Amino acid sequence: MAIGGDGIVLLISRSVRLLGFGAISVVLVLHLSAAGYGEAAIGRLLALTMVGDAAITLLVTLSADRVGRARMLRLGSVLMIVAGAVLALTANVWWLAPAMFLGAISLNGGDTGPFLAIEQAALTHSLEAGDRTRAMAWYILCGSLASAVGSMLAGLGPARVVFVGYALCGVVLLGLSWRLSKGIEAVGRESIAPRFGLHKSRGVVMRLSALFWLDTLGSGLAVQSFLAFWLHQRFGIDVAVVGSIFFGMNLLAAFSALVAGRLAARIGLIATMVWTHIPANLLLIALPFVGSLEAAIVVLLLRGCLSQMDVPARQSYLMAVVEPDERSAAGGITGLAKSVASAMSPPVTGALFAAGWMSAPFVGAGVLKVIYDLLLWRAFRGLKPPEER
Repeated sequence: MAIGGDGIVLLISRSVRLLGFGAISVVLVLHLSAAGYGEAAIGRLLALTMVGDAAITLLVTLSADRVGRARMLRLGSVLMIVAGAVLALTANVWWLAPAMFLGAISLNGGDTGPFLAIEQAALTHSLEAGDRTRAMAWYILCGSLASAVGSMLAGLGPARVVFVGYALCGVVLLGLSWRLSKGIEAVGRESIAPRFGLHKSRGVVMRLSALFWLDTLGSGLAVQSFLAFWLHQRFGIDVAVVGSIFFGMNLLAAFSALVAGRLAARIGLIATMVWTHIPANLLLIALPFVGSLEAAIVVLLLRGCLSQMDVPARQSYLMAVVEPDERSAAGGITGLAKSVASAMSPPVTGALFAAGWMSAPFVGAGVLKVIYDLLLWRAFRGLKPPEER
C-alpha cells in the first residue's frame, strides 16, 4: 500500500487534531462543572456544540468538492483556534455558547466537524479500491493513538492549559493545510452540482444517514465527557486517573483498527461493522452494573478493543459505494445526520444525571446501538463495495 505526500500530510493532520480532541473531551465537562454550571446546563451547552457542529459540517462539506477541499480544511482550523482561545479565556456563557457552537469541539475524543468527511475524500482520491480499507485503518490508528495521548496529557495540567494547547493544534493544522497539493481536489469540481453535491448515490447516502443517525443517537447518550464525569462521581477518582483510563481505551481502539482492516478483507466490510460492534455495545450496557473501579476498567478496556473496529470499515464502505465526486458531500451528509443525533442526546443525559439516573444513559445507548447494527445488516449486506464483488 502506497500513501503519497498528501496522504502523509493528512495522517499528520488527523494526529494533531485528535491530540486536541482527546484532551478537551476529558476536561470539558469537569471544567464547566467547576465553573458553576449544573448538569442540565452542561447538557444544553453540549447540545449547542453538536448543533453547531451539524451546521458547520453542512455548510463546509456540501461545497468542499466544488469550492476546494484544502480551503475548507483551513476554515475548520480557524474555527478550532477560536474555540480553544475562548474556552481558555472565559467561562462567561455569552462568549462560551457562540464559541462552542462555531468551534470544532469533540465530546468523545473522536473526530468531529467537517474535517473527517473532507480528509476521507482526499485520502481515498488517489488509492486503489483494494488499498482503501487499509489506508482508512492507518488513518484511524493515527487518530486513535493521538486521542489516547491527548486523554493522558489532559490530566497533567489545568483545563485552561488544555484549551490553549487545543488552539495551538488548530494553528498547526492551518499550516499543514497549506502543504496539500491540488491532487486532493475533485476532478472537474467546477461542474459539480452546488445543491447537496449528490447525484447517483443519493438513495444510498440517505439510508446510511438514517442508520448513522440512530447509532450516534445512542453514542451521544454516553459521550466520553459524561463518562469521565460518571467515573469521577461513581468512584471518586481524579482527572489524572480518568485520563489514564481513557488512554488505555483509546490505545486499544487504535490498534484494533488494523485488525479491522484484515478482518474486513476476509469477511467483508458490512460483516466487520456489525459483528464487532454488537459485543462492544453489550459491554456498554453492562458498565453501570459493575461494583468496583477495577471491574469498570476491565469492561471499558474490553470495549476499547471492539468499539472502534467498525469505524475504518464504515468509512471505507461509504467512500466505496458513492461516486468519486460525491465523496465529500456523502461524508458531510452522513456526518450531519450524526451531528444532529449528537445534539439531541446530551440534554437527555444531563437531565438523567441531574435526576440521579446515572446508569440509564449507558443502558439506553447500548440498546439503541445494537438496534442500529441489526438494521444495518438487514439493509446493506447485499450491497458490496467494488473489491468484494
